Amino acid sequence: MAIFNRKQSRSPNSLDDGGEKGAEITARPVAQGPPDHEQLHRGLRSRHVTMIAIGGAIGTGLIIGTGSALARAGPAAVLISYTIVGFIVFLVMGALGEMATWIPISSGFTGYATRFVDPALGFALGYTYWFKYIIVTPNQLTAAALIIQYWCPREKVNPGVFIAIFLVTIILINYFGIRFFGEFEFWLSSIKVIVIVGLILLSLVLALGGGPDHDRKGFRYWKNPGAFNTYILKGDAGRFLAVWSTFVTATFAYLGIELVGVTVGEAQNPRKTIPRAIKLTFYRILFFYILSVFLLGMIVPFNSPKLLQANKNPTGASASPFVAALLVSGIKTLPGFLNGCILLFVFSASNSDLYIASRTIYGLAAEGKAPRILARTDSRGVPIYALGLSSAFALLAFMNVANESKVVFGYLVNLVTIFGILTWISILVSHIYFVRARKAQGIHDHDLAYTAPLGIWGSYGALFMCIVIAIFKNFNVFVHSKSYGNFDYKNFITGYLGIPLYLIMIVGYKFWMKTEGVKPDLADLHSDKQRIDDEEAEFLARETLKKGNERGSWFYRHFVAWLF
Repeated sequence: MAIFNRKQSRSPNSLDDGGEKGAEITARPVAQGPPDHEQLHRGLRSRHVTMIAIGGAIGTGLIIGTGSALARAGPAAVLISYTIVGFIVFLVMGALGEMATWIPISSGFTGYATRFVDPALGFALGYTYWFKYIIVTPNQLTAAALIIQYWCPREKVNPGVFIAIFLVTIILINYFGIRFFGEFEFWLSSIKVIVIVGLILLSLVLALGGGPDHDRKGFRYWKNPGAFNTYILKGDAGRFLAVWSTFVTATFAYLGIELVGVTVGEAQNPRKTIPRAIKLTFYRILFFYILSVFLLGMIVPFNSPKLLQANKNPTGASASPFVAALLVSGIKTLPGFLNGCILLFVFSASNSDLYIASRTIYGLAAEGKAPRILARTDSRGVPIYALGLSSAFALLAFMNVANESKVVFGYLVNLVTIFGILTWISILVSHIYFVRARKAQGIHDHDLAYTAPLGIWGSYGALFMCIVIAIFKNFNVFVHSKSYGNFDYKNFITGYLGIPLYLIMIVGYKFWMKTEGVKPDLADLHSDKQRIDDEEAEFLARETLKKGNERGSWFYRHFVAWLF
């Protein structure tokens, strides 16, 4: 048994040794026998976790955000950046999966940062991740209200009405328990998959000349206007900057895919469920993202007036590059349908964002880094006070009803987006320390249920790329513009302020709490493990009894599950 870091007043992620009865298994985030009102329930089935994972990977960043990247850089640049960043994401998910399958604790990756690196890192990671989602959630609600203006203009019904309806709905979905939430997200994500698959097939048909114009486009647009556009500068330097700008776009399109790490404390049989979800991430990235942007670059040129017009719209179907591609091919009847699909995407995102926010602050409270009342749960295992607090911040969405508040709220959104990539950096650092610790304590690769694809060196490489992207993500603020001259100070502040805030939280917590970094030979690799091993054995025993009554599972696992 590893020795605890004695600077901490308690082990933040320990489980008690009590038994469990009934159909659900409960994860107990605090040592020494926490009461029943501080327990999450393991109610997420394998299909729920895999679908929540894919739901985090498919969002408006893919169906809308790719348009601005294509117009700015060209099809080859977008394909290159989305492929490389997709591989980085796979390494991040692999690193998270290795830790999550060893000890699937309810506090997720904030708990791993606390255990393996430093409690100060867990504190900073937890709060910055929570800040991100209490701002992103109201932003998604606002986007949903704007999308509805496609059918119901602002002059007819105030957007605040729709914001209120969506907010109440997602609060109820989260309040009714993890099983209800998991089932709801499963079906929402299934529809998202069907929509994306449909767009991919439609794009392929249009590229091969199956559209109303019967124009077999192929790689024509890669030759004229070209595979690469220039950005800011001319020539090779301009093409390089164009490619780099799409790295930033691709990074933020993938952000959110790590949310599967938040579900480990509520997943049934997490040592099987989490690795499976993470392994399939690679194929989903390959299929949904890379194939989508590849085909999109074939059916619409980067200098298309319709694509440029789409990038001027804030949200909705008119902002999607796929709509621009449809219009280029002579299809004019699908934008309304696609607008409804985008509304579904945004609603699903707001629902899962609220879930992440509530579970993140719950995890901090369970570790003693937030008021203890936020760790209280009801009979369904829902952290109701954490949910209530996170929901209260969602009321910020009403700021966007007034034009005067939109600018301020826009700056807040820009501020917290950097926290997403800082989360990836923290996960990779935690994995590096985890590998060092398990090697120091004699735990080998064959002792783990899942290991990261490229091990510690993959995490080092991904960490380097994430740091580079974080530092240079707003490089264009130093370029002359008509609005700000030679230095765009407003976007510089909002784009980079998150980094010093993150570092201040780490240093401040270390100074205030007098914490020390966790040494590899003293890292807590074993607390909770026996409890989770027992839960796993109990779950597998129950599943063995049920196996004879299941139908269609073989077909699902072998032919459908990789996609869904």
